[in-house]
Amino acid sequence: MAAEFKQAIERALANPNLTGALGRFSEAYVVTRAKAYEGIDFEALRGEIAAIKGGAAGRLDELAQEFTSAASAKGVTVVRANAPEEVRAYVLGLAAKHGATRVVKSKSMASEEIHLNPALVAAGVEVQETDLGEWIIQLAGQRPSHMVMPAIHLTKEDVAEIFSKEVKERIAADIPRLVKLARKELREKFLNADIGISGANVAVAETGSLVIITNEGNARLVTTLPRIHVAIVGLEKLVPRLADIVPILTALPRSATSQLLTSYVSIITGPAPNPDGGAKELHVILMDNRRTEMAADPKFKEALQCIRCASCLNVCPVYRLVGGHVFGDVYAGGIGTILTAWFNELQKSADIQGLCIQCGNCRDVCPGKIDIPELIVEIRRRLVKDKGQPTVQRAIFSVVNNRRLFHAMLRSASLAQKPFVKDGLIRHLPMFLSGLAEFRSLPAIAPKPFRDEIRKLEQPKDCREKAAFFGGCLIDFAYPEMGAAVVNVLNAAGIEVTFPEGQTCCGAPARYSGAYDVAAQNAADNIAALADPDVRYVVSACATCTAALKHEFANALATSGRTAELPAAKALAEKTWDFSTLVKKLVDEGRLAFAPGPERTPITYHDSCHLKRTLRVTTQPRELLALAGYELKEMFESDMCCGMGGSYSVKFPEISTPILARKLDNVEKTGAGLATMDCPGCVMQIRGGLDKRHSPVATRHIAELLAERLA
Repeated sequence: MAAEFKQAIERALANPNLTGALGRFSEAYVVTRAKAYEGIDFEALRGEIAAIKGGAAGRLDELAQEFTSAASAKGVTVVRANAPEEVRAYVLGLAAKHGATRVVKSKSMASEEIHLNPALVAAGVEVQETDLGEWIIQLAGQRPSHMVMPAIHLTKEDVAEIFSKEVKERIAADIPRLVKLARKELREKFLNADIGISGANVAVAETGSLVIITNEGNARLVTTLPRIHVAIVGLEKLVPRLADIVPILTALPRSATSQLLTSYVSIITGPAPNPDGGAKELHVILMDNRRTEMAADPKFKEALQCIRCASCLNVCPVYRLVGGHVFGDVYAGGIGTILTAWFNELQKSADIQGLCIQCGNCRDVCPGKIDIPELIVEIRRRLVKDKGQPTVQRAIFSVVNNRRLFHAMLRSASLAQKPFVKDGLIRHLPMFLSGLAEFRSLPAIAPKPFRDEIRKLEQPKDCREKAAFFGGCLIDFAYPEMGAAVVNVLNAAGIEVTFPEGQTCCGAPARYSGAYDVAAQNAADNIAALADPDVRYVVSACATCTAALKHEFANALATSGRTAELPAAKALAEKTWDFSTLVKKLVDEGRLAFAPGPERTPITYHDSCHLKRTLRVTTQPRELLALAGYELKEMFESDMCCGMGGSYSVKFPEISTPILARKLDNVEKTGAGLATMDCPGCVMQIRGGLDKRHSPVATRHIAELLAERLA
């Protein structure tokens, strides 16, 4: 990891204005977005957008030709440009031809992508941004930190300071006053401009129309007042029909800023007349910059379904801490990481891809239905393929892939840790290991792993079914009591539980690091271990492990070319259950019941990322807790990531720490005395954090709570 990248993260985290502004916006966005989508079937809407944009991505050349024919017939000059330098050369040539020295621009991420402004300034052309946010960051000498709200990272006090320097007088931090000043300063720029440059939100092939959506109206002035209008349009903005803009116009304002409708929707079909009645020149540059190459890639074609709403940034727990500038290029956030890897080069994303914690928030809100986390994992895979694994990572995975060695080392570590263990937790570690226990206490490795302890458990001899328990590394070696609770609950439903000895790491750490060969071998080993035909259920009490068994084994094997093992992976997936869903099924079948205590115990529940967003499990745990007599006090942002993210908390402890602190605050504000969840990784993170702050709130896995209330 580059030192400069680490320093950028540290600077962002140390800026209270940045984290405060982004945190407040993120909190409000979730509420206002939900209200904006009331009465709308979001899944149906984004399915429609994905079909339109995905279909268009499959025939970009054809649509570009159709757009060119339709627009040219209306007097528009349309050019195709493959590379950024071609776009810059065309615009500079146009300015030189007309002797243009003044340019006004409306908001255009495409122009940011090709660094157009510096090229124009170097040629002696004055460039004026007219979008309020873009003008602010132009004056500040910064890049956009957000695709829709480029100055979201700045407070009104910051803006007042920037404007004061521009007009050389002290301006109060009063928003109406600041807007009035901007209007006054920019009006003359519009009237005197030689060329207006815009982007477009959509380009319609059948009519040759450009669709531009704004809230300030500046795009209308940019496209109508200057005698020349240049629109720089990425090929992915093409859609076949005019009717295709309707779902995009429905989703874009709601997803971007939680508005029902933007203030201005302009549809430009052919050149508009100049104010003096003369003919205006309209030039449309259809920019490729590897978009057709991306469309030909079976994995990354999906990314072209993006409508640039930036909702992925708005819900990202990492973005709201570090902002957009840490991402190092024009596009920020999850989708920005993907676009950077393509529009620049794969290696440009080597550091920023690591910022993704794989919580899945972005996937759920994306109106283009893009699986952003999965595409980021694919970037990691390609980076590993191109450059190989880092030495330390390769050494770790070589151990993990050797089950006997890995387990032997864990058993040895249970002895070596004794000087540092108190009450089952490690609160301090020596020397270079000290950072691991700095912001959370760590669980001690159990004296005996669950694979040993299960042999001592007396299970009923009249069980009518059999389940294989996949413990995962944490339950097996740190939390065997969780495994015992799972066995007790399933036994009560007449299910015998086995623990296949051959099971090993689920492969999630390797897969999320891009080491697919390691993940594929983990998958193969576990498929073999869990292949008992007498087993009806394979159950896991770890959401991450369950997601691996149900969804990721097949993906890792297929990507690694091990297609012969796919039928076995599919068979395993079909009988794999997460703990809560299986228990709810058994309750519904009348095979299991709970005996609530005399008083309802107040608790709060944390939705683990993989459980909610990969396995789609939310109601089952809550229903079970209610049946067992627990009073649920919902915490604020119960489904926001706790900051664990597997090895993420080790790679980025400086980011994991404030994410965890926010979660702990929300836990404590409920007033509940106990927090529960379905994932041992989340237990490790939240329990360790609560212990560090000496909180009285206890933390337990849901299996333990249910086991105590069996009828």
